[in-house]
Amino acid sequence: MNILSRKEKIGYGLGDAASHIVFDNVMLYMMFFYTDIFGIPAAFVGTMFLMARGLDAISDPIMGLIADRTKTRWGQFRPYLLIGAIPFGLSCILVYSTPDFGLHGKMIFAAITYTLLMLLYTMVNIPYCALGGVITAEPVQRMSLQSYRFVLATAGGMLSTVLMTPLAQLIGGNDRAWGYQGGIAVLATLAGIMLLVCFSLTKERVANPEPSKSSMRKDLRNIVHNDQWRIVGVLTLLNIMAVSIRGGSMMYYVTYILGNASYFTAFLATYSVGNLLGSALAKPVTDHICKVTVFYWTNLTLAILSLGMFFIPMNTAIIMFVFIFIIGILHQLITPIQWVMMSDTVEYGEWKYGKRLTGISFAGTLFVLKLGLALGGALIGWMLAGVDYQAGAATQAPLTLQGIVALFTIVPALTYFISAFISRSYTLRSDFMNKILIELKLNS
Repeated sequence: MNILSRKEKIGYGLGDAASHIVFDNVMLYMMFFYTDIFGIPAAFVGTMFLMARGLDAISDPIMGLIADRTKTRWGQFRPYLLIGAIPFGLSCILVYSTPDFGLHGKMIFAAITYTLLMLLYTMVNIPYCALGGVITAEPVQRMSLQSYRFVLATAGGMLSTVLMTPLAQLIGGNDRAWGYQGGIAVLATLAGIMLLVCFSLTKERVANPEPSKSSMRKDLRNIVHNDQWRIVGVLTLLNIMAVSIRGGSMMYYVTYILGNASYFTAFLATYSVGNLLGSALAKPVTDHICKVTVFYWTNLTLAILSLGMFFIPMNTAIIMFVFIFIIGILHQLITPIQWVMMSDTVEYGEWKYGKRLTGISFAGTLFVLKLGLALGGALIGWMLAGVDYQAGAATQAPLTLQGIVALFTIVPALTYFISAFISRSYTLRSDFMNKILIELKLNS
């Protein structure tokens, strides 16, 4: 067994820490930033999040296909971390800009800059995710690598989201627009450095002898025909919807349900600490229990807990802190497992169809990930508009409060329930994967 060094695992994890500086900010802050600071209607923001996925439906598979056909002295996937680090950081700063263009001008500016951010995120993150599938093919080392990845990714997301509000206050004072842009500038610089470190400390070991020469249409058809990839794609969509809907509605929840906006940083920190513990638990738990079994029971437990939160009386802050901590642990426990499951579908596809399509596989995953993020954001925007949310108001109507509570509890519960049910169709358990890997080695 090729045992990866701790330095390489940390280096790989720093790449996702960089991505989460943006990803978690978009998930937790962008809706609130656009509605309450930039002054754009919630319904437009929700629709904008969803419409941007139309472009992703083209850009994500193209990026995956390009990566699968890349051949450099640095490998297939690592070069894009080097090329994309600086543009990615600059796009983060641009999306938090607040020019005074009038309402329609602001809407156009937001749509353009948000789309640019997502394109550059695609350029960096699809090769990054694919990189995890070619650093090692050993199942134990792969789980260890992903566990390191999500501990550091969670730390990066926590660093970004927990520090964002204090940084904005420190830099901008009462000028929240300038404060948010200054805060993201600091964090984006750090993200760019992390991507460069990831590039320098990792190595590609599992690669095609030659880049794919088949047509893009055929590669896409092979991915769609991979039944296990389709299952993991749906699971990815559902799980990111759960966390994005809860995360995106968190600011509204602490402000209008718990009655104290200053709780947000502590609430988010509590959830993030739970995430750190969950990431660290993934490998030791799956060392003793099949990852698919862990995935099923954890999703079911998350669904029950999320539903239970709906029945907790408003203003019971301490109980909600306990719930959000436990949910943070459980959600992040299944996240590394989910990415290992996706890596396994690449070997499964190679075993079943005779072709290894790492880049396009992870491009599809990132597309459904961003689609889930967009659907979550859109649902928040539409529901807030539907229950007559008034941006910046001191109080909200009873119907509005009920809508915010439902976004924070019932909607995530539904996605977790469906995810648990669908995961029962995933067949790449440990024994089957060992069989696949042995046969691939014999045929290589």
